[in-house]
Amino acid sequence: MSEKRDYKLDISSLKPAKEAGAAGAGRPFLSVLFACCGVYQRVYRNAEATAYLGRCPRCGNPVKFEIGPGGTDERSFVVY
Repeated sequence: MSEKRDYKLDISSLKPAKEAGAAGAGRPFLSVLFACCGVYQRVYRNAEATAYLGRCPRCGNPVKFEIGPGGTDERSFVVY
């Protein structure tokens, strides 16, 4: 079954994800499971790079993960 289309999609100018730096690009975040409501949320680093700040998307429970020496390399957390 062949479809005839009246256009061509040219993606030759797009860089592969590895070359574009997709793995390390963007704003740093932590993956957080809010046990209070059973939902996941990304928690982003603040502009001063001193902490990750966020709130549960359902109940508004605030969280703060401070950045400092002796911390952890973990990227996923559960907040109770």
